[in-house]
Amino acid sequence: MNPLTNVKNIKKLTEQELQTNNKTSWHDQYKDSAWIFIGGLPYELTEGDIIAIFSQYGEIVNINLIRDKDTGKQKGYGFLCYEDQRSTILAVDNFNGIKILGRVIRVDHVTNYKAPKDSKNIDDETKKLRKEGCAPKKD
Repeated sequence: MNPLTNVKNIKKLTEQELQTNNKTSWHDQYKDSAWIFIGGLPYELTEGDIIAIFSQYGEIVNINLIRDKDTGKQKGYGFLCYEDQRSTILAVDNFNGIKILGRVIRVDHVTNYKAPKDSKNIDDETKKLRKEGCAPKKD
């Protein structure tokens, strides 16, 4: 599906939800994941820039900005994990479809985030996050 069509569809879902008196939200199906997908990012943004933008809605505990293996340049999309899953709802509702440096970005929930394969340069905390995830623990 075209990324801009997906942006419009997510906005439609949110608008429909606001107009109805449903007790549940379409976001509820993602309650077990604190990860979001961010696409359409300007190529000149760094991880620090993205954290500065997205930390408006919560504490960020992990970011995976996808980069080209040969050149190291970012590919324009990535994944971000919030400390609190509720922050994902705010990020999806408020950042999806906005323009950053002239590019419309797409922000959506991620159901089952799969961490990249471990490399030799990963610290223990990152290994733990990748193994256990950062979604809320079920009681």
